[in-house]
Amino acid sequence: MSDDPMILVRYFAGARAAAGCPEEKVTGATLESVIATISQRHGERLATVLAASTFLVDGLANHDRSATLPAGTTVDVLPPFAGG
Repeated sequence: MSDDPMILVRYFAGARAAAGCPEEKVTGATLESVIATISQRHGERLATVLAASTFLVDGLANHDRSATLPAGTTVDVLPPFAGG
């Protein structure tokens, strides 16, 4: 059993379509490990969306994918939006 914290991942727009669900819980100590887990779980279509996405960690833009995530963190996956 993993000692990594449980993280809630919420998908929006194209990420939701690629994942096939609006949200899920995964374990991961860092944003990088969460991204790897959901990419592996959902395949190449989601991995492609993730490569262009912005990630909010508890509502704040996150640019450090190696930062430690505490248990109960919410990660929002925001793909690029069309239009303007």
